[in-house]
Amino acid sequence: MKRRTVLASAILAAVATPGIARAAGPGPSVTRTGTTTLDSQAIFFVSYDGLVNNNSFQKNGLLTYKGHQYAVWYTADRNAVVGRRALGSGTWSTVKVGHTLRYDDSHNVISMGVSRTDGRLHLNMDSHSDGFTYVKSVAGLMDNPSGLSWTAARFGAPQSTLDGLSLTSQFTYPQFISTPEGRLQLSYRVAVSGNGRNALAEYDGSAWTALGEWSSATGTYAGEHGSSTARNMYLHGIDYDRNGRLHSFFTWREQNGAVMCSSGGITNHDTGYVYSDDRGRTWRNDAGTVVGTTGGSDKVAVTDSGLVIDALNPDHSLMNQESQFTDSAGRPHAIISYVPGRFGQCTTNYVADRTANGRAFHVRKNASGTWQKTEIPVPPASSQRTKLVLDKYDNAYAVFPFGRIAGASAASGHTDWRLLFDGGGLNAFGEVVIDEMRIAQDNVLSVMYQEKSTGTTPSALHVVDFALPA
Repeated sequence: MKRRTVLASAILAAVATPGIARAAGPGPSVTRTGTTTLDSQAIFFVSYDGLVNNNSFQKNGLLTYKGHQYAVWYTADRNAVVGRRALGSGTWSTVKVGHTLRYDDSHNVISMGVSRTDGRLHLNMDSHSDGFTYVKSVAGLMDNPSGLSWTAARFGAPQSTLDGLSLTSQFTYPQFISTPEGRLQLSYRVAVSGNGRNALAEYDGSAWTALGEWSSATGTYAGEHGSSTARNMYLHGIDYDRNGRLHSFFTWREQNGAVMCSSGGITNHDTGYVYSDDRGRTWRNDAGTVVGTTGGSDKVAVTDSGLVIDALNPDHSLMNQESQFTDSAGRPHAIISYVPGRFGQCTTNYVADRTANGRAFHVRKNASGTWQKTEIPVPPASSQRTKLVLDKYDNAYAVFPFGRIAGASAASGHTDWRLLFDGGGLNAFGEVVIDEMRIAQDNVLSVMYQEKSTGTTPSALHVVDFALPA
């Protein structure tokens, strides 16, 4: 019988950490260099308090590869579109890929991935607890952007499978990740919120293979107010570091609302962490103990020991699917957010309480190998998610809803968080999408955001660029 152990004692207070390995570089800074418009009339509707074109858990809604940047969105007439521009260009070329959005559901996002083995762009879209639509480009399109025209003919027909591979009838949250060898993996959830499992598929340049599920929905979680026997693991992300380790922070969401102090809250609890050193086949807890095997009988479960790195009960409206990043040494970082206990021990209105009193926290493994947690002294003032990125000097940046940006220096042990950009002039609705891949290419932070609107009136979709320290 597996048991649950909380590693709360490993969480440190928000103090500077000795033994920072790298020499101090410049501190964090952002310099706005320009804004481009993807679509002056993109589709706008609010569901789950978000927009279908700007859910921060998209991986990737915006990406850079070999000197060109790519963006995906739905137009006012519901067409799925892919845009491309050369870095530094103010002009985007767009193509429709033959799919129209089925429902007004903001979780039906479009995610992109690049298979380096054959130079294809892959899209997975319109999937929230049912089927998905998959489109891939011709081979070589991503390797020769200046030589191959950007037209709809470069993309294949929309499919309801991965080239014939059927995964599940209840598919959600596609995330493409590239292995160090250049294979493309697809992370997704099987089944539904509160009772789902994480799974992986892999593309080797010729065919897709289902690797299988790796998290479990079963086991008993005993909370302060009641217990639950079903749940799902919500990922804050899934990312390879430069050494080839695959990292994932997560939170659990219980199916049974009896675990909460109030029905107006949310059943998310605890921040956990696992990693894999064999391309997602085997999963280990922070201590290195195997806690699950992809496609095997033993999967990562709420009853496993050593998973929790920050303990929190379901009474504080902890956000799921927030954000994570790895630094130059391969150390994992995450942003989590919830209503701290100083504002009360029971949230009764998830959206209102998070908007009024929610706070974001930077959780990271420091150079001494222990977990450090720092409250970011910039209230999100939103119920929605914050994104995390690191620059080449390992300075950290939190990109809040409405496009506000805060930063903390590596030299301080990431304890000197301050506001760098107040979002002025953007008129951004809420969550934003980040180009995680561009920073490594040219020290630019690209943020995709949509302007505020009302009802279902379309609004402008933009990409704003910020230069980071050179």
